[in-house]
Amino acid sequence: MTKKHFVFTLFSLFVFQLIFAQDFTIDTTVNRSIHLYEEGYKKAIGVKMYPGALSYKTFYTLNKAIEASGYLTLDGFWLSILNEIHTPIKEDKQLSWYIGYGGHLGIWSDEWRKKNNTLDKSNISVGFDGLIGLDYKVKHSPLNLSIDWQPSFSIIQGYFRNQGGIGIRYTLK
Repeated sequence: MTKKHFVFTLFSLFVFQLIFAQDFTIDTTVNRSIHLYEEGYKKAIGVKMYPGALSYKTFYTLNKAIEASGYLTLDGFWLSILNEIHTPIKEDKQLSWYIGYGGHLGIWSDEWRKKNNTLDKSNISVGFDGLIGLDYKVKHSPLNLSIDWQPSFSIIQGYFRNQGGIGIRYTLK
């Protein structure tokens, strides 16, 4: 088995575990999560600025969501999948904070590898991501705004990257 096959298998198992993980929550008060169905949203698609990616978020329970974001450049692509737990802020039913975890996969060209002097001379980037942020659903509008911090650690290339940024999405009920 080559290094690329091993990394792809490891990443696939991680994503599978992420999607079918056990059900747990930070906030156990069920009625605080009802806001998602009152004035909230279930799915949203849009952009996340920094590093400039397409973003899709879907809630699979009242307060848990999966977010996939990715971007494509001339040098390659980056895809991250994150499991998020949303907790509404009491004063505003439209605003919630969230925390999450997930992973990323990047595949880059030889030119990128030459420009980015990494420890490992691989064209593949696989690693773990964390996430913390704020999510706001604009009342009486199909817009969702978010701001977050997404630290990312690549296992193969051994680097740490600060990512995250501002997200603007169109909500789908």
